Amino acid sequence: MNKVITCLVALLVAATMGHAAEKKAAKKNKKSAPDPAFAKVEDVPGLPRVLLIGDSISIGYTVPVRDLLKGKANAHRIPVNGGPTINGLRHLDAWLGTSKWDVIHFNWGLHDLKYIGPNNANLTDPKSPDSHQQVPLPDYERNLTQLVDRLKATGAKLIWRNTTPIPEGSTGRVPGDEVKYNEAAARVMKEAGVITEDLYQHSLAGPRNIQLPANVHYSAQGYQYLAQHVAAAIEAQLPKP
Repeated sequence: MNKVITCLVALLVAATMGHAAEKKAAKKNKKSAPDPAFAKVEDVPGLPRVLLIGDSISIGYTVPVRDLLKGKANAHRIPVNGGPTINGLRHLDAWLGTSKWDVIHFNWGLHDLKYIGPNNANLTDPKSPDSHQQVPLPDYERNLTQLVDRLKATGAKLIWRNTTPIPEGSTGRVPGDEVKYNEAAARVMKEAGVITEDLYQHSLAGPRNIQLPANVHYSAQGYQYLAQHVAAAIEAQLPKP
């Protein structure tokens, strides 16, 4: 009898451990699943080539933009979160590569205006005396000018996408700063003759609750909404057959 009980206990423990291992493996696989936005795009011969540059907002609308441009353009994106303008200055040449681009849709801003603390602590309290914006406004404008000059050298049609709204309660950012940074960007784009897609206003005019609560990011429906504007702006700049 004791042997039977021992065997049953052993089987129960083994089953429990196996179930836990399966859950752990599933969780690990879920975490490591690649973002489809970064999937390699195989060009369809004869279609224009488009490059998306931007932060996590652009990552969110990349896949629906590709879907909307299917059969019209090969929509690529940089293989990372574009981050602030200082990151763009470091990596833009690598992102552009040596291939020809017909249209480049680009943005920097949300990472420039966010607050960081000592040792590059991310998204710190803007009111803390140890916090400062990652890229102050004058530096942002100067960096953006250099980035636009490099992008113009590609010969591609350029579309600047301005910075989307910062809702109240967003961690590490101050609502209203995006307006100041967009004004600086507008000066750069006007001087360079680059068209602007006003995704800031499109977002404000969109359906309610397309942004997550107290968060700069969007719901799935929100990203689909943004993608419709992005795809339309790109399509309008594609080379005519």
